Amino acid sequence: MEHLDHTDLTILRILQKDSKKTAKEIAKTLNLTTSPVYERIKRLEKQGYIQKYVAILDKKLIERSVTTICQVSMRYHSKEFIERFEEQIQNLEEVQECYHMAGQVDFILKINTKDLEDYHNFVKYKLSKIDNIGVLNSTFVLKDIKQSSEFYI
Repeated sequence: MEHLDHTDLTILRILQKDSKKTAKEIAKTLNLTTSPVYERIKRLEKQGYIQKYVAILDKKLIERSVTTICQVSMRYHSKEFIERFEEQIQNLEEVQECYHMAGQVDFILKINTKDLEDYHNFVKYKLSKIDNIGVLNSTFVLKDIKQSSEFYI
């Protein structure tokens, strides 16, 4: 991959803050013409620096206001069990994020549900059906202090 110059990094910063910015708007900010900015964006997409564009939703308005951080420890740590867990977790739409960890906990899940009863049903009828879960520890978010999809670059 090519080295990113100052202009590339600035474009990435702008798009992280607002992915709906047009090449024309970005060009104006950078005091450039639209065409080279458009070409840079396309190159950044092609090279994989920009993976996709998303809309960040208000979780209260879509009735998913309970955020739970769930720590999962596996009973067995063979490659097959880990891969099976990773495959099965992909099918659970309540799971927003999943991280394979090093240390005492094997996986950390970020889960959004309507309420505590909805979370209880998720654990009872979906998460508990996954093979090889040994220990499950749930922590409930009281208040969102900082949320960001932006990387420091």
